[in-house]
Amino acid sequence: MANERLRGAIAERGFTFEDCADQLGVAAKTVERWVTTGRTPYRRFQYAMASLLRYEVSYLWQDERTMADVAAAGNAELVRLYPHRSAAPRALWPQIYEKARRHFDVLVYSGFWLTEDPAFLRLIKEKAADGVPVRLMLGDPDSTEVAMRGVDEGIGPAMAGKIRNALLNYGSLFGRPNIEFRLHSTTLYNSIYRSDDELLANGHVYGVGAYLAPVLHLQKVPGGELFDTYVESVERVWQEARPISTPTG
Repeated sequence: MANERLRGAIAERGFTFEDCADQLGVAAKTVERWVTTGRTPYRRFQYAMASLLRYEVSYLWQDERTMADVAAAGNAELVRLYPHRSAAPRALWPQIYEKARRHFDVLVYSGFWLTEDPAFLRLIKEKAADGVPVRLMLGDPDSTEVAMRGVDEGIGPAMAGKIRNALLNYGSLFGRPNIEFRLHSTTLYNSIYRSDDELLANGHVYGVGAYLAPVLHLQKVPGGELFDTYVESVERVWQEARPISTPTG
């Protein structure tokens, strides 16, 4: 059933679906579906749209959940919080990726430490051979964003060097079926490691390396939004990143 209240509010402000989409950072088709099919957006988009249109959320979406419900679902999504990556078991990464059947995503600047693990490289080959799509996203070593991250961590040009070395370590994976590499030029606030309905989000903190920053271990649960927030970020970076076919681009 169409959401006529939302349609009316958009029209009242003189906006189009495209106008709203640009403000919220989503596709115009997504906004159109919210109106024409009555699909309820994620809570953060409900608030953003309500703010844009200057209406209460409860007017635009009468069946919206309370924030207590959202918070409870978010707590259920959190498996564990590690104060920094070095406090998390090294085996945690291969453990979650071992379960991958549909998604095997790595979104990092370099993730160099993982590329030095022969067991992890072997796991990638095994999963790809089983038909699991493996997507590896690393920072473009020539990008301004990577240079800035190097400054933030206090290692300067070494950040770009770590990325190039990581790509060389991945060398034997290039050209294999179901394995894709892309370079991104985004300001990355988290390194994200996603395996089906689990992920590890390693925050980036100004002035310290990622190994000293917190790690969230999340799982997807019905009604939760936290897991999907990170997954949406991965998808957006993937779409904007540049495919490469060799370690040198």
